[in-house]
Amino acid sequence: MRVVMFGYQTWGHRTLRALLDSEHEVALVVTHPKSDHAYERIWADSVADLATEHGVEVVLANRPDEALTAKLREVRPDLIVANNWRTWIPPEIFTLPTHGTLNVHDSLLPAYAGFSPLIWALINGEQEVGVTAHMMDGELDAGPIVRQKAVAVGPRDTATDLFHSTVDLIEPLVSESLALIAEGHTDWTPQDRTKASFFHKRSLEDSRIDWNWPAADIERLVRAQSDPYPNAYAFYRGERIRILAASVSEGRYGGTPGRVFIPEGKGVVIVAGADARFGRNHGLAIERVRTDDGTDYAAADYFTKMGGYLTSH
Repeated sequence: MRVVMFGYQTWGHRTLRALLDSEHEVALVVTHPKSDHAYERIWADSVADLATEHGVEVVLANRPDEALTAKLREVRPDLIVANNWRTWIPPEIFTLPTHGTLNVHDSLLPAYAGFSPLIWALINGEQEVGVTAHMMDGELDAGPIVRQKAVAVGPRDTATDLFHSTVDLIEPLVSESLALIAEGHTDWTPQDRTKASFFHKRSLEDSRIDWNWPAADIERLVRAQSDPYPNAYAFYRGERIRILAASVSEGRYGGTPGRVFIPEGKGVVIVAGADARFGRNHGLAIERVRTDDGTDYAAADYFTKMGGYLTSH
């Protein structure tokens, strides 16, 4: 098959590696220009560089336009494969190839369509995450499923851990999907739209800690915003601090959410939960923090006196 690839960052890079290692011809690669967005500067293996190294023509675009559509008509692909393409691909493009367009998405669709699915899934306490290859249709991340692979989420896994676990699924997933399509299979599994969810792109605002959340939810937010992602953060005595490591406290502590309360184990407990006044909640035991000048501290070395509050602003 003649294949055109749409993709960006490490997800697209892994997809292109699978295509280049296959028996199929990669006729054209379409990728985005480099971005300064905080979430697009990480996991940023270059799709363009990989394509160029293998003598494949590259088109840089933020979104498809008439010129790109005309180029694709010239190339006449049998299949388009997309992964981490950040803007809408219109029907005149995704229906152009003989076999349509295969999209690779890093969630177990139909859940977590859209952006940053691993981070959202970890925040929400999902027990497994994965990668889905599906045929593209008129609704974003909603087409019938070709193949799916999953991994379990461990109790201390970070978003960084889950990235490495799931990105390794991309190449075998793409290879298996290509084989099925080349063999003429079309008996794909429709998505159950009653189980669908759709999430927006994350920004720095989404890393801000709300101390009214239960401690378990905040602890997952901290793991979901692990380095090299922008860390979960709060403010203490006018200074922003980033929370690098935390756990749910052993004890239950009452009072006002955000109160710097008591040392426990390797951490310092912050009161958490909207109903903390009843004294039934576990707190968040902060273990390591980073100040805005880039210095890391053990929590006990940073919070040298108990009292005061961590706030959201």
